[in-house]
Amino acid sequence: MQNPLTNIVMKWIEPDSTVIDFGCGNGSLLTELRDKKNILGYGIEIDQQGINECLKNNISVIEKDIDDGIDEFEDCDFDVAVMASSIQCLREPNVALKKILNLSNRCIVTIPNLGYWRCRLALLLGRMPVTPSLPSSWYGTENIHLCTIKDFEDLCNNEDFIIKENMHLNKNRQESSLAKLMPNLLSCEGVYLLAKK
Repeated sequence: MQNPLTNIVMKWIEPDSTVIDFGCGNGSLLTELRDKKNILGYGIEIDQQGINECLKNNISVIEKDIDDGIDEFEDCDFDVAVMASSIQCLREPNVALKKILNLSNRCIVTIPNLGYWRCRLALLLGRMPVTPSLPSSWYGTENIHLCTIKDFEDLCNNEDFIIKENMHLNKNRQESSLAKLMPNLLSCEGVYLLAKK
């Protein structure tokens, strides 16, 4: 069964685009984009198992820590960069986004929403939240910069990133009218298509 997030990303990427996927995991998104939209894709990944899966699927992948590896691509000109569920793991997410938007025309970013009501309830009860978009326990997570929907949109405003499109997803990673109505409280995850002013 296809990941609902993949459907959103597929809508925002034109056929025959060049795409770089930061934190590409096993390359499943790039594989689908290649097969259905004829994109030319490159993946950046640090996990060896993910890299091996990419290579099995004939996805070009580079083993690189995103925090240290974005500068290497500054002379490239990609149509779209993707950073799905990785931005909160970076040391300087704002700097990374600036660099990414210097090497691509647009960037698709997904963020888990710490303002989601289930997260708020868990914190109220004295526990770190575990949700579909924050699935790891506090001691097993790579997240270092969690934020809310409002926090992320403030960052975009402060850094002059244009939010061209966005979607707010419920716990099933589906768009819902409730999540759209009150995204900071009712959205489990935000998906953003960003551009540079």
